[in-house]
Formats: sequence, C-alpha cells, structure tokens
Amino acid sequence: MTSTVQPAQATGAVRRPGRWLALSVLVLAVLLVAVDATVLGLATPYISEDLNPSGTQLLWIGDVYSFVIAGLLVSMGSLGDRIGRKRILLGGATAFGAVSVLNAYATTPELMILARALLGVAGATLMPATLALIRNIFHDPRERSLAVGIWGATASAGTAVGPIVGGFLLEHFWWGSVFLINLPVMAILVLVGIRTLPESRNPNPGPWDLSSVLLSLVGMIALVYAVKEAATHGLTRTTLGTGLLGAAALYGFVHRQLTMPVPLLDMRLFRRRGFSGAVLADLLTVLGMSGLVFFLSQYLQLVQGRRPFEAGLAELPAAVGAVTAGLVAGRVARRFSVRAVVSGGLAAVGVALAALTTLGESTGYPALGAALLVVGVGAGFSFTVTADVILSSVPRDQAGAASAVSETAYELGAALGIALLGSIVTGVYRGFTGPSGTPAGAHESLGAAVRAAAHLSPSRAQALLDAARESFVHGLHLASGAGAAVLLTASAAAWFLLRDQELESTG
Repeated sequence: MTSTVQPAQATGAVRRPGRWLALSVLVLAVLLVAVDATVLGLATPYISEDLNPSGTQLLWIGDVYSFVIAGLLVSMGSLGDRIGRKRILLGGATAFGAVSVLNAYATTPELMILARALLGVAGATLMPATLALIRNIFHDPRERSLAVGIWGATASAGTAVGPIVGGFLLEHFWWGSVFLINLPVMAILVLVGIRTLPESRNPNPGPWDLSSVLLSLVGMIALVYAVKEAATHGLTRTTLGTGLLGAAALYGFVHRQLTMPVPLLDMRLFRRRGFSGAVLADLLTVLGMSGLVFFLSQYLQLVQGRRPFEAGLAELPAAVGAVTAGLVAGRVARRFSVRAVVSGGLAAVGVALAALTTLGESTGYPALGAALLVVGVGAGFSFTVTADVILSSVPRDQAGAASAVSETAYELGAALGIALLGSIVTGVYRGFTGPSGTPAGAHESLGAAVRAAAHLSPSRAQALLDAARESFVHGLHLASGAGAAVLLTASAAAWFLLRDQELESTG
C-alpha cells in the first residue's frame, strides 16, 4: 500500500509506528551489498588461481560491478520514485540473491565478469531505495540523522563481517561459497520487508523516460571505461573515441533532463551548494580509498602470508572506527559544524593513507591497524554527514533520485579509483625483473607470480617472490600516496563548498 504518513507539523514531526523495525530491514540490504563488496577482495587470490584471469580481466572482475551500477543508479532511483520504493527494493533484493548463485558457480573469467555485471543491475535497485525510504519514514531530523548513522554503520559493519565470514568460508570451502552467504540474508530481507516496510512513491512522477536511461547508462560506462583504458594502456584512438562517446551521451542526458517537463533527474538539485558539495566529497573520498581497499587483502595474504580469516580480522579496525563515528556523526555535526566534521574526517583519512606509504613486507600490525582505524573514523564521520545533507536537501518525493546521485558518486568513485589507482599498482608491478626463466604470466598479477613460483626450484622461486612482492608493495606505496593527495584535496573542497551548511535540528 502507499504510505499515508503526513508531513511534519509545526508542533513537531510525525513519528511512524514501527519505523525502527522497518529500518532493520533496510540495513539488511545495506549489509548485503557491503558484505558482497568485501568478500570479493578476499576471494580475488582464489578466483585468480582457479579461473586464471589476465591482469586486465582481474581488474574487470573488480570494477565491472561499479561500472554498471554507476550507470543505472539514477535510473533505478527514479524508477523507485515512480513504481514504489518498497517494490523495487524487494524485487531487486530477490534478483541480487539469484545472481549471487551465478557468481558462485562461474567457471571462466568471462562468465565471472558477466555475473558481476548482472549483480550491478540488481544492486542498482537497493541502495537508493534504502535511503529514500529512510527519508520518507523518518520525518524528525534528529531521528533521521540517527537512522542514517545506523545505515552507514551497518555498511561499515558489513566490511568487518564480510572479511571475517568470508575468510572462514575460504579456509573451509571453495571461493564460490562467499557469494552464497547472500542467500539467507536475502530471504530474511524479503520475508520481513513484505510485512514491515511502508510503500512510498512520487504522487506525480511523470513517465520513466527510456531514452534518458540509455543515455545515462551508455555515458557512464563509456566514460569510466575510457578512463580505465587510458590509465592502463595510454591514450589510444579507441580510448579517445569511447571517452568522447561517453561525454556526448552524458551531455545528451543533462540536456534532455533540462528540457523535459518531468525529468528523470532534476538537475536543479545541483544548484544547491550543500547538495553538490556533499556529492563531490563522496566521489573524491571513495576514489582516493578504493585502490587501497581493493589491494589490501592481496597485500595481507600474498605479501605478508596471512590466512584469509586472519586477513579478515586484520581489516577490522577500519569497520570499528566507521561504525563508532557513524553513530555519533549527526550529533557532532550539530555541535560543531557540517564542514568541520566532513573536512576534518577527510583530512584524517588522507593523513592515514599517507602513513601507508611506509608499508613494507614485514611491517608490524600495530602500525597498519592504527592507520586503518583512523581511515574508518574519518570515513564514518564524512559519509554519514554527507548522506544526511543530501537527504535533507531535497523534497521527500525526489528522495529516490537524490539518493541515487549520492550512490552514483560512491560507485563512480570506486570504479575510477580501482581503474586509476589500481592501474598504478598493476603498472608498477609488471615492471619487476625476476630470475632467468620467469614465466611471462608471472607479470600479470601477484597471484600469478605465486602460482608460477610453485613450479620453480626453491632458490629461483624465492627470488621471483621477493622481486614480485617488492614491486607490488612499491606500487601500493604510490597508490596510497595518490589516494592521500585526493583525500586532502577533497578535504579542502569540502571546507569551502559546505560553509554555512547545517543539519536540521527540529521537525
């Protein structure tokens, strides 16, 4: 049924009964997406060993999900505004579980890439719907800040639960089992969500314009693909043509939105400095962090020799910091200021990433754990407050499209970060010089070098592993330094763009 909740009155905000139980269902969807993203990083060495992808295919496995989801988020968020956010959330969650099975049983790199792309289609329905429903369920600004904090904290908790559960599964089962853990979560979400979630939609939505959907999808995928290829192989005629195609499609999308009576995405939202500043901060933050996130599990397992479960535990401080910061971020932002919390959080992440440029093969865990804790705290403060700013900047009827813009910034940042910073690591790694007779495939990835070493004599195997690990760590240093520069730039931008921005204090 359609929600009958009325707007907040002058005397205070209407509080919907059962709103916290409904929130518990929404955060299950967030948990699902977060766990899936983190277990992929842990499973990458096993996928690499079993499916034997090339270095380029390995990057595609890592970022095709983000490419597709970035291209579809705005369209799916707008679709949810039109057909109902509850409906699209539960339908997308069901599809997410089904496609997870395809991921688990992929037998070739090409099939794995296809499965990740289809998962992106399903995932594009989840995150905008969860935030939009929060905007429509919680009318009291302070309660909404807490709900957004819990939403963000659950995503961070998923980054902790994912590596630990995934590490346990990888030590006892085959790598596909890490994707099958989505199924019980999906079942609970759908069964409980049917009974507890209110339906909400835009009462005057206008048509869902297919031309806008196609322009958005083609533009985002083509542009991000061009950036990825340029970073990996340089600027070629094909890359330039693809980039121009993407830019032209996005220009056509924006022009079409400005001329439609009821657009898929109201571009006037970007005239609000708080909205556009929060979106930009999110994009740059994820861009700067994503290269580290993607390669950290490989560093812990293939460089430092940790078992998967131990590697999962090693990443726990980042999630603990993010959960803690997310739960208090709204209160801190009201006491100090939005820009102080966001800018300060981003600066902290930047400093922590800079500290990671000192990592070595034998770096002790206390230094790494402390840096990850700071990354988590800074990101928890920033992401929670920017999400609150974005939600409070728009009418409830446009919550789905606005939430989709926020999520698009996350996914686009992740795709660009893996493409650019990941390409730095891959490019530096491929330049290492191994002992005579080193198989050419050892230069594709660190996992490939480990497999190649198993077929060499002990002395040559050790020489190969030493050279490969040293080159990988050097690439990780450069990527961490570049990420630190991006985060410090984002901190400065947030300080100026979010000035005078405040969170609502009353209904």
